[in-house]
Amino acid sequence: MTDIFRINEELSNATAQEVVVWAVKEFGSKIALASSFGAEDVALIDMLCEATDSPRVFFLDTGRLHQETYDVVERIRDRYGLSFEVYFPQTNAVENLMQEKGPNSFYNSIENRRECCHIRKVEPLDRALSGLDAWITGLRREQSTTRGELAKVELDESHGGILKINPLMDWTEEDVWAYIRSRRIPYNKLHDQGFPSIGCAPCTRAVKPGEDLRAGRWWWESPEHKECGLHIKVDSEKNADKR
Repeated sequence: MTDIFRINEELSNATAQEVVVWAVKEFGSKIALASSFGAEDVALIDMLCEATDSPRVFFLDTGRLHQETYDVVERIRDRYGLSFEVYFPQTNAVENLMQEKGPNSFYNSIENRRECCHIRKVEPLDRALSGLDAWITGLRREQSTTRGELAKVELDESHGGILKINPLMDWTEEDVWAYIRSRRIPYNKLHDQGFPSIGCAPCTRAVKPGEDLRAGRWWWESPEHKECGLHIKVDSEKNADKR
């Protein structure tokens, strides 16, 4: 059994770049970065490309992304010469949802929003992680109340007990942007329009001055509900408010 406590102890003083290097050496082709092409993810793509000549990066195309997200995908492809692994929702599931509940059912209730997220993001993620021993995310503790207890390395029991690596766990937003600017990394232009967190177009808005970093995600819901299901631990699924 993997000793998560020991690994986190060994990596306690490691930089984000060092955590990425460790992860690549430890898991080789059996690790991939999950990217939504937000600020944290483009920084991690840069680190991953520095750490290995054969980086694996995947993203979940929900079918409802902003054009600016596709634009940065193209710029990152050109910059690093990457070929991304792309996962789409199952066609039948999307068709059934649209026919039964229409295009905007997620606004009507938390249950409907979670259903949409499950179809467009959670199920595709399950396929993306199949066969992997570990995955890398851009999660940070500062992002929301639901992420305050993040560790650099976690056991992801929701996906068969693979490891989940969070190199930027203790980074601030300022750290992320300092890295992007110092490396001149392409980024999503919506960040310049007040979007610190970017997801599907209907579920993301710019934040107002002084608002939480993820206030623009599912803004019609209370903060403790603001997860799409990609980063929920098995033991928390028993609590309906945290699914």
